[in-house]
Amino acid sequence: MNRRALMGAAAVAPMLATPALAQTLPEVRWRVQSSFPRVFDVLYGTLERISARVAQLTENRFRIQVFPAGEIVGGLQVLDAVQAGTMEAGHTASYYYIGKDVAFAPFTAMSFGLNMRQMTAWFRHGGGNDLANEFFREYNIVAHTAGDTGAQMGGWFRNEIQTVEQLRGLKFRITGLAGQLFRRLGAEPTLIAPADIYPSLERGVIDAAEFVGPHDDERANYVRVARFYYAPGFWEPGARLHFMMNQRAHAALPDQYKHAIEVACAEADSDMTARYDHLNPQALRRLVGAGAQLRFWSRPILEAAWRANEELNADLARQNPRFGRIMESYNRFRTDQFQWFRVAENSFDNFAFTAAQTVR
Repeated sequence: MNRRALMGAAAVAPMLATPALAQTLPEVRWRVQSSFPRVFDVLYGTLERISARVAQLTENRFRIQVFPAGEIVGGLQVLDAVQAGTMEAGHTASYYYIGKDVAFAPFTAMSFGLNMRQMTAWFRHGGGNDLANEFFREYNIVAHTAGDTGAQMGGWFRNEIQTVEQLRGLKFRITGLAGQLFRRLGAEPTLIAPADIYPSLERGVIDAAEFVGPHDDERANYVRVARFYYAPGFWEPGARLHFMMNQRAHAALPDQYKHAIEVACAEADSDMTARYDHLNPQALRRLVGAGAQLRFWSRPILEAAWRANEELNADLARQNPRFGRIMESYNRFRTDQFQWFRVAENSFDNFAFTAAQTVR
């Protein structure tokens, strides 16, 4: 046997064993903040899982350091910090920023709008991502959808709300365009960062607050300061989050790292909803056991809200052509989806969900 050949092969072996990725791609470190406190383990935890998945896909060459709300900037200043390059990226809900432009709203949630599955279809196949990318570009942002809460609850109230008249003067913590909708119904909406909801309810600064659903609401202990728990959150039939990146930071990434972020965010889109669907039923039972009084919006309130929402969206479309163009796409897609879901999904749900409780 050729001893020299064996020695040469031995010298080459360590080089072949070294992963190709590690040989060719740089080490990159990013700082990324969530809009949510650490206590909300699904919302904040989704960003941690995105970070871990990116590291795994890049053999730890691309590491994303994750921060909860408030550690770099306030929870509602994430977009501003990413836009300015204070940090490379953030995980947030675009409707927090309707003060800049109401066109941010449809990319998270619209009252009586698309649910989680329908939003995914709109983003991926109905033109939603193209509209979002065009819009975010003006804010120096590149973004991927990265998680959805699914249908939310209607919030916690100190007193029962049975009529539209009882909404008048109600100080209500609520996000997105839903705040403007409730203003038209007579309430006094306010946007408060998630970390400040409980103390605001406890001190009586607000009369009611909505956040997400049973799992998060239980962790925040809202049941201790407001007893009546309403459903549904008709203004959030789903709430889509985005992983927002500074354009320059994103452009500087190797293509493999960009693809890793895309994959991690796509996985987060379905994983977040799955986690909530698993956790919310258990949490709702515990909340009711702890004294929560489960209530449902009356039909007169829902009908008044539907009419007010149609008027609000029409007014905003006249005032803001970009919002109008986005909503033209959104509403066209919603019409098709609602017709289809009535045929298959809702007809199944209406029977099976009731039969599971009544038919023996």
